[in-house]
Amino acid sequence: MEDREIVALFLERDERAIRESKNKYEKYCLYVARNLLHDESDSEEVLNDALLAAWNSIPPHNPSNLKTYLGKLSRDLSVDRLRERYAQKRVPAEALAPLDELEEVIGDGQTDETAEENELSRLVSAFLRSLGEDERNVFVRRYWYFDPVKIICERYGFGQSKVLVTLKRTRDKLAVYLKKEGYLK
Repeated sequence: MEDREIVALFLERDERAIRESKNKYEKYCLYVARNLLHDESDSEEVLNDALLAAWNSIPPHNPSNLKTYLGKLSRDLSVDRLRERYAQKRVPAEALAPLDELEEVIGDGQTDETAEENELSRLVSAFLRSLGEDERNVFVRRYWYFDPVKIICERYGFGQSKVLVTLKRTRDKLAVYLKKEGYLK
């Protein structure tokens, strides 16, 4: 079933939307959750929570890209679950490392879904389109999928230093771009 048909089911409040979304994007959402949580049970719960969040948010939202929408819900719920898990404990450095790396550039992501957040999404998307393929792929694998550096190296056949330098340079370029666009001071 096509995404627009699934979104139409959500908009009509037809419960088949949840089943169709799960059939089509379960593996993708679980991949996003597992990369952060490293726990199958928590990842399954995040999947179910993401589907419920989609049910509760469509309408009023009408996502043009259902995969990205569900991925963002899964990612945000995974981050929340990870923060809850370590609320009383010290968080392992590697668990939230990608968030910490990006926080240096764009803040902690604790804003409501506002015009400002939408503007940031638009700017980051435009920035990513301006990058070369390797640079964009490495950046997205690290900061969207939360892939460990080792996995990125294996996936693209790069050495660790190349990946780390690419990530640092791309974050620096993003900061310059966001300042130029008036998003950062």
